[in-house]
Amino acid sequence: MSVNPELQGRTLPPSASYLVGREKVREFSRAVFAQSPLNHDPEAAIAAGYADVVAPPTFAVVVQEHALAELLALPDTGIDFSRVVHGDQRFSFTRPIVAGDLLTATLTVTSVKTLGAHSMVTAESRIVDASGDHVVTAISTLVVRGDE
Repeated sequence: MSVNPELQGRTLPPSASYLVGREKVREFSRAVFAQSPLNHDPEAAIAAGYADVVAPPTFAVVVQEHALAELLALPDTGIDFSRVVHGDQRFSFTRPIVAGDLLTATLTVTSVKTLGAHSMVTAESRIVDASGDHVVTAISTLVVRGDE
């Protein structure tokens, strides 16, 4: 089974909202060795002008993952998750993610390419806060390995 080329251009309904928790930010920061006091200490973050601790930039994948899971669960994608390798990840921020943010991602498949037996699926997740204001766009490219 190959990746459905008609996925290109498809936009999924917004994912369930994700409430960014202070301890999740701290745990993620430790996992990626982010050592800034802004990532761990609410007082330092508030002194710097933020409402709470600031998530490292790659934290956006936590929110995007929910939207990607919804894409991969669709029956007509032709994507066999056991054959998926993460190919690329990029972010475009309007502002940092902070604890207390209620974020929602809307995923659009921007590209489906076939390279020999393999396919590359690029998905762009536009992540907004509770006011609907843009926070970050996370762009992921998944490589779906074909039969060798």
